[in-house]
Amino acid sequence: MSVSDTTASVTEKPSHAGPHRWGFGIDVGGSGVKGGVVDLGTGHLIGDRFKLPTPQRATPEALADTIREVVKHFQWDAPLGVTYPGVVSGGVARTAAHLDKSWIGVNAQEVISAELGGQPVTLLNDADAAGLAEVQFGAGKDNDGVIVLLTFGTGIGSAVIHNGVLLPNTEFGHIEVGGIEAERRGATSVKERHAWSYKRWAPEVTKVLVAIENAISPDLFIAGGGVSRKGDKWIPLLKNRTPVVAAALQNTAGIVGAAAASAP
Repeated sequence: MSVSDTTASVTEKPSHAGPHRWGFGIDVGGSGVKGGVVDLGTGHLIGDRFKLPTPQRATPEALADTIREVVKHFQWDAPLGVTYPGVVSGGVARTAAHLDKSWIGVNAQEVISAELGGQPVTLLNDADAAGLAEVQFGAGKDNDGVIVLLTFGTGIGSAVIHNGVLLPNTEFGHIEVGGIEAERRGATSVKERHAWSYKRWAPEVTKVLVAIENAISPDLFIAGGGVSRKGDKWIPLLKNRTPVVAAALQNTAGIVGAAAASAP
């Protein structure tokens, strides 16, 4: 049975032009598919987001059908953006860590667009979408240079933006840090599995940040994921060189970034 975390309250037909244009984004995760209408001038959601559970066997057909139901809920009939929890290149899914393996090699952008009756779809990696949202509307706003967003959760997702331009599909969570994959060292799931304190976990995160610093010398790190809500408890404990700030948009970043990426 379908469930939603909120009931949408958009009561008027969205405007796609004018000083406050509206866009639409869908954030696909391993457990839920969330969508919402976004004010592209402010990055704020118009009304509430709507969420359906990700199909237990998230094949292209099953997931595209779920996305269609979210779009139908808002009666959205214009271009939209959709995040994908993996590497996506030219609309084609290259990995499928949290979805059915049948996605690999499929033009996911075309599959979703066809399910929506031909609506234009922009597909991008979920961390990339969050990074774009944070740079445009959140913690990275008004910052120049190279900005790296890292999402700490089950793994570590990453996005790199240089002066507003995205370098897509970085996978910093999979780089080797001291002989251990970065996300097996510093992901939130590692902290929880070992019942580590923030004081014990912070040095592991520091090692990951230093490895990235040594490779690309960013100007700012943005720490995302659910643990960013408690950034004041662990970000001051980090010992790397580059400033680190907590993400501002939190669980709306994927929706906002997807909507922004689909804007003409």
